[in-house]
Amino acid sequence: MLWIVMLLFAQTGSAQTQVERGEALFAEKGCSTCHALKGKGTAIGPDLTGIGHVTPAAIAMAVRSSVTQYVETIKVKEGGETFPGYTVSKEGGNITVFDLSKNPPEKKVLAESAVTKSGNDKWKHPPAAAKIDNVALADIVAYIRFAASGSRKAVDPSEVQ
Repeated sequence: MLWIVMLLFAQTGSAQTQVERGEALFAEKGCSTCHALKGKGTAIGPDLTGIGHVTPAAIAMAVRSSVTQYVETIKVKEGGETFPGYTVSKEGGNITVFDLSKNPPEKKVLAESAVTKSGNDKWKHPPAAAKIDNVALADIVAYIRFAASGSRKAVDPSEVQ
C-alpha cells in the first residue's frame, strides 16, 4: 500500500486524494464556469448534485455529451446577433439567458418578443470539446460523486471509458 502512495506522490508531486484532484480539475477544465458544487463555481448550468448519484459511466457520458438539452440558439431579431444560450428565467415579458459564446458566460436580459429560439446545432459542451482523458475524468467524476453524497469511493479510469 505504501508503494501506491509513493507512486502517486512521485506522479503528482503531492499526496492528493482523487477527490482533491477532481476538485482542482473541475476548476481547471472550466466545469466551475457553469456549474457549482460544494459552494464553488457558478450556478449557470444544471445542478450536478443529482447526477452524482448515478454510475461513473453515466456521469462520464453526460460530461462527454457534445450537445445538451438545455442549450438553444438565441437570435436577437433586431441586429441579428446569434449565440448559444441557456435560459434561466422568464419574468414580465423578459427572459434571462446566459450567452455561452462568452467565457465566462454573459448574463443577458432580453424582451422575450425580441428573440427567437431554436435547437442547438453548433455549441459543444466544453468538456466534450476538450477531450478530457479517462484518468482526469475519473478524478472529476469522483469529485462530483463526493459533492453529491460525501462518498470518497475511488473511481477507476476504466469505469468512465
